[in-house]
Amino acid sequence: MADVFKGLNLIEALKESMESNKLSDVKDAMDDLLISRINLAVVGDRGEEKASFMNSLRGLGPEDEGSAPFKSPVAPTEVGGYPHPKHPDFRLWDLPPVPTTSPFEPERYMNRYKFLRYNAVFMTFTQIILSNSVDVFLEALSLQRQTVYFILLASVENTDKNLEETKKASLEVLKSQGVKQPKVYLVRPSNLEKCDFPGLLEDIVNDLPEIRAHALLLALPTLTPTLVTLKKESFKALIWAAASISGGMSAIPVPLVASMVDSSIAVRILTKAQLSLCVDDESVERLARQQQLEPTRLKELRTCVLSVEVTKVEIKRRLAAAEKDLGTVSSKLVEMALPRHARSASRSFTAMLQALNSAIDEMAADAEKIVAAALGGEK
Repeated sequence: MADVFKGLNLIEALKESMESNKLSDVKDAMDDLLISRINLAVVGDRGEEKASFMNSLRGLGPEDEGSAPFKSPVAPTEVGGYPHPKHPDFRLWDLPPVPTTSPFEPERYMNRYKFLRYNAVFMTFTQIILSNSVDVFLEALSLQRQTVYFILLASVENTDKNLEETKKASLEVLKSQGVKQPKVYLVRPSNLEKCDFPGLLEDIVNDLPEIRAHALLLALPTLTPTLVTLKKESFKALIWAAASISGGMSAIPVPLVASMVDSSIAVRILTKAQLSLCVDDESVERLARQQQLEPTRLKELRTCVLSVEVTKVEIKRRLAAAEKDLGTVSSKLVEMALPRHARSASRSFTAMLQALNSAIDEMAADAEKIVAAALGGEK
């Protein structure tokens, strides 16, 4: 990961790199944002609830290719891996439950399953938390690993009252074993937009290093309009990096080279956005199938051509239009966004910034309409 991100807001860090004429750092940063790996471990008993949770995190239903089966084919003490169908750098790992034996050594369990290699660990359960699981959590904290979370998975048989009682009892277990700020997140595996998952996501994003938080946000399915907004905001750093590179490339004395670089960068970013916002045909069809809706109904909500297909022809058209319209762009925008030492590149920078921001806004608007329709809201 590029050092440019350490301890800094992404866009501010990129500005510092441009101030120092470190265009290579900006390019490395953009590559990190586009292909950053994220590995999540899911600990707990294997069954329908856990499989549904892992599938929902990847936007899959039980009938979709690559979904985790309710009856796991993985040996009881082995680890199963489940890649994301659209984001190969996002992977879920199915870890066996923490043993209930006594005496229990949490270090042995953590070493065996390489606990610290994961960016975050979900300790799932369907009944009251067991003591050994709390020991693993406390051991992780002692090793400065903060991204471990207890998740109560609801089953179809559970009543709201029963779930609240289980959650309350589990919090008491955590307190009794010395957890200072106990948290238990109630999650409905097939409906992540409900219950405590939005709060869990907010905590994970705050706890993870910023580059990993971006990777997670971009890989998750568009569960709610709020998540669509978060994804759109995450793309701002990518767009800023792309515009910075465009500004740097504008110094090349061969216009065709700079133009090719601009369109290639834009294709990478907008293809990532199309998949992240789940507005591509395959994602829309999968969502329609899961919600028992007619796919055509959701597809017709898309008004941005880039939501349907990302092409160089359309991107070049938008870049050209943005450059033509530069006279109408507020000079204050450039002043706020552009580093002091990059003023000569302002025209190319601003054109890329305007074109990509506009495209992302349109694609996100399509995503919001699709999510609202799928969840039964207003179109």
